[in-house]
Amino acid sequence: MELTETSTGFDIKLNEKGRGKFKPAPDYKIEDVKRILEQKIIEENAKILDSKIDNDYLHDVQYRQDKINVISLFSGCGGLDLGFELAGLSAVLDEQICMQAFKDKDQFNNIREESVFHTIYSNDLFKEANASYKRNFPNTVVQHELDIRRVRNFPKADLVIGGFPCPGFSEAGPRLIDDERNFLYIHFIRCLTQAKPDVFVAENVKGMLTLGKGEVIKQIAEDFSAAGYRVQYKLLNSRDYGVPQLRERVFLVGVREDLDYEYNFPEPSHGDGQHLLPYVTLRDAIGDLEKNPGPYFTGSYSSIYMSRNRKKKWDDQSFTIQASGRQAPLHPGGLSMEKVNSNKWIFPNGESQHRRLSVREIARIQTFPDWFYFDDGENDKVSHNNRLDKQYKQIGNAVPVLLAKAVADPIAKWAVERVNSRDTISVQQLNLF
Repeated sequence: MELTETSTGFDIKLNEKGRGKFKPAPDYKIEDVKRILEQKIIEENAKILDSKIDNDYLHDVQYRQDKINVISLFSGCGGLDLGFELAGLSAVLDEQICMQAFKDKDQFNNIREESVFHTIYSNDLFKEANASYKRNFPNTVVQHELDIRRVRNFPKADLVIGGFPCPGFSEAGPRLIDDERNFLYIHFIRCLTQAKPDVFVAENVKGMLTLGKGEVIKQIAEDFSAAGYRVQYKLLNSRDYGVPQLRERVFLVGVREDLDYEYNFPEPSHGDGQHLLPYVTLRDAIGDLEKNPGPYFTGSYSSIYMSRNRKKKWDDQSFTIQASGRQAPLHPGGLSMEKVNSNKWIFPNGESQHRRLSVREIARIQTFPDWFYFDDGENDKVSHNNRLDKQYKQIGNAVPVLLAKAVADPIAKWAVERVNSRDTISVQQLNLF
């Protein structure tokens, strides 16, 4: 029997004749995890693709002593970021005033400076998502449109957030433990070792919990812990927090070991129970857009699309919004789909009487405000559907804003105390980089 390093940690190879057989290793000592993590970080640093990349951008970072300075990794168009910013406002201003201002761009911009969270750096490869981020967030954010494996150094920060890529974990994909996309979380950890934040929040898909019979999430949590953090994770359903969507996501939250702070995941605010607000429905979210939905993805429906129900009713929550216009759920208006056999559904009154949800509608379902801009590439040589698909992809990849806010609220309340308790020192005295 030998211990073999894999992209998710250790595997035990059984010394049997014939094909090598692997099974997940048992519990490991934290010292072993730390050793492997350190080795992996060394290896990944060695894989940086372009040695000519420098750190000049670090000098543009606008660190603030009176704020919780935030790094956003795999930022996309900024759903997680916007939720944190809103939580940071609600922690210092009246909640109702913040939520009302959130609906109007000018009103929100007038108060957003008050948020206890101050984003200083973001990183993502998706060109159109970065363009959206730039339009919607303050120009003080240093944006890096670069493969995270090519980022040599990250600035100092108090908080790191991000949803590392999830195709290798998705229940809809091949779910291979050795999928190289499952390994990008190491670069999140590499950022933690450099930025040394107080807290981090990472988001991923539900399938992460069951991949490798649960060993993958266990290893990832141990790897994050080995970077010096007390880590916990939990599966949350968006609809329990005011999002009109059945969308389950895993959140990992880590608090640096030297800090006297214990994070508690938020209790559901919406549901059928006593003292809970009613679930937000599709009618609540998009009922006013029925006659003016805006552009939506058009075209035929594949046999895969028609293999299951794609249409919710007005008083339901939406199916999970995916990162694809072609796979967008159907608008709830009109007749329901009918099931004709185990893997085939039909439109009883014809395909022309049904349509996919529009870009504006899915943005509402993801709880983005109407003023939020989604870039489509602005390329007239690209088809209408392809341009729309860039918007669907950004929105579908994003964390629902109100779910992000719910996760961020406990951190925001603690962050206000954290900022207020800081010693008054000049920024020049800080070891920023």
